[in-house]
Amino acid sequence: MSRESSEADLPEEAPLPGELSEALCAELIAFRRDLHMHPELGNQEFRTTAAIRARLEAAGLKPRVLPSGTGLICDIGSWDGVHPMLAIRADIDALPIPDAKAGVPYRSTVPDRAHACGHDVHTTTVLGAGLVLAELHRQGRLPAPVRLLFQPAEEVLPGGAADAIVAGVLDGVGRIIAVHCDPRVDVGRIGLRHGAITSACDRLEVALDGPGGHTARPHLTTDLVTAVARVASDVPALLARRIDARAGLALTWGRIEAGHACNVIPMHAELAGTVRCLDLGAWRDAPDLVHAAIDEVANLHGAKSEINYVRGVPPVVNDPVVTELLRDAMAARRGPYAIEDTEQSLGGEDFSWYLEHVPGAMARLGVRTPGSNARLDLHRGDFDADEAAIKVGVELFTAAALLDGNRS
Repeated sequence: MSRESSEADLPEEAPLPGELSEALCAELIAFRRDLHMHPELGNQEFRTTAAIRARLEAAGLKPRVLPSGTGLICDIGSWDGVHPMLAIRADIDALPIPDAKAGVPYRSTVPDRAHACGHDVHTTTVLGAGLVLAELHRQGRLPAPVRLLFQPAEEVLPGGAADAIVAGVLDGVGRIIAVHCDPRVDVGRIGLRHGAITSACDRLEVALDGPGGHTARPHLTTDLVTAVARVASDVPALLARRIDARAGLALTWGRIEAGHACNVIPMHAELAGTVRCLDLGAWRDAPDLVHAAIDEVANLHGAKSEINYVRGVPPVVNDPVVTELLRDAMAARRGPYAIEDTEQSLGGEDFSWYLEHVPGAMARLGVRTPGSNARLDLHRGDFDADEAAIKVGVELFTAAALLDGNRS
């Protein structure tokens, strides 16, 4: 028998179950738009939590709200107490910025609040996956139980994941997966990476003080405006020479305040920003390095410094086995060409806290309309996602659950 004929006689691999109906796709888009119109900040997601809970209960599931009153978990199938479950995580909070989009019916109705990071999409994809998996479970076609995790306060350092872990969301969980919207990747595709896919992120607040004085006589006092300007410019430069450049440590200021009158040297000034780092070891050394650099520059200008360094999140480090589970899942749904390699981002993500306890992986979910020239970015008031990405995310999660369950 020739090789060609033997290959032709091989049976084709059966497609994975769990296709989305048009009705469910339309419902999920409507659900996302409702969330988008009613964004809630971290630890205030009461309406969002209630909406998720109601839809899961309507599907016959039994979600459990977290002790904080926001966020919830929901198991599909019964854990046997032996074989660890796969968890699928979404973050549900919004950002404290105005929605700057025009011409869309689902623009935020809450002043200075917007889903500008795609958490409404994350939430909807996990909800959709849960609805599909629940139906497969009723049909006896779900090979292993799955936990849905809707986590609050991702945007609130050090992240709501830490509180969720304390609340027991990982009990019985052996692996965890998630996606994050990426406006640089086309809809229908995901980005994957072994190892670190995000950076560490900390918050930094600095107060500088001096005696104040008249701008006519800066030599008789501490010129605090000059001091704060030098801290803003010189400290990042000093850090660049005191740590390996490959560590990717970046201090970026987001706020500077000093003074109230043009002819008065102020007594107080403030700076605030973030410290981001690609390397886990350098992240651990960062607080001491930042403190020393700020004190050095402030002392040079005669200013007293007070530093509040708030630890945030470590990098998300994707487990190679779980990353390949996501790769296989996407390939099963849309083929291997729907997957691209992605770079490590300087953005922070509290999904990293889960990976301190169980292996897991995060994929970049493409939300850019193919052929679009729009240069949208996350954490901008005009950010939006192509809603076709919701179906892609549901397909990815359901395929991962099915493949993982069959391999357990």
